[in-house]
Amino acid sequence: MSASMQQKPFLGKLRLTSTLLVETGLHIGGGGENLDIGGLDKPVIRDPITRHPYLPGSSIKGKLRSILERLLNKPLNRTGGSGTYRYESDDLEDGYTEIDGQNIPYEGAHSCKLSRIFGSTGGPGSGAKTWIKTSIVEAQGLEEKGTKTIKDEKYTSTKGRNAPARLIVRDSHLLINSAQKLKKIDTGLYMTEWKFENGLDRITAAANPRQIERVPAGSEFGFELVYTVEDASQAIEDLKNLAIAVAILEDDALGGHGSRGYGKVKFQNFKFSYHDIEQYRQVVSGGTSFLNPISLVDTSELLSRFSEIQGLLPGS
Repeated sequence: MSASMQQKPFLGKLRLTSTLLVETGLHIGGGGENLDIGGLDKPVIRDPITRHPYLPGSSIKGKLRSILERLLNKPLNRTGGSGTYRYESDDLEDGYTEIDGQNIPYEGAHSCKLSRIFGSTGGPGSGAKTWIKTSIVEAQGLEEKGTKTIKDEKYTSTKGRNAPARLIVRDSHLLINSAQKLKKIDTGLYMTEWKFENGLDRITAAANPRQIERVPAGSEFGFELVYTVEDASQAIEDLKNLAIAVAILEDDALGGHGSRGYGKVKFQNFKFSYHDIEQYRQVVSGGTSFLNPISLVDTSELLSRFSEIQGLLPGS
């Protein structure tokens, strides 16, 4: 049986929860429902049932990935539209992405510190090619689409394979106390605020007014990450990188318009827990209960007490 057909190992689940405090007005867009004159140009995303604003897990995950991508100094080997580029592992194995005649090296998702956390989509897409060592392509029975020599070694073009993410980032919903406070504010909007801005043409001085909806400062959301442990040594390294990315996010911005003061956030009251596969089995049979989580006040303590967190993981 080939490696791609084997079930991935499962050692346990890491869970990190926190309170995400919005320190300056935050905007994550949800698309306008109406185009009324004098209405909002950019509304926030809301829960369709409660109408409460929330923070999508996809937005938080994308921001953490972007931070870690820069922290690890990853090359830009994938087009993202509008002339932008990002990083992806084109395949499970190391290789090169060919874009406009340039061979850009990427690290395979099996070992890439970024892709094993956040996952990756195989293949570079239209107008580009994935090149992997011919010996690996032949040994793993991958599709062959031509060969060439790169740095005195024989490479074969093939269709890159996807790698699922080990990290789950939950949607962050308003905490009950925070929701009750927001319901009482009187801004003309339900639980949010207007932010009136006026762009000026630097040549003609013509005004371009706009109205942006924001989640007010002081709002608190429940934050949760879940990481699947497949490799003990990689889990320690991955969790450390995630902790650093969370800390960097506090000095960056979440959502849109961060350079204009939006989206400053702070994480408080962390709780960290690890459940291995045997604990799941024993809890079901009544033989034990899950251990109490480690409590951490803020990101500074999350980093300074990381050795305690590491001590819970397999292989420590």
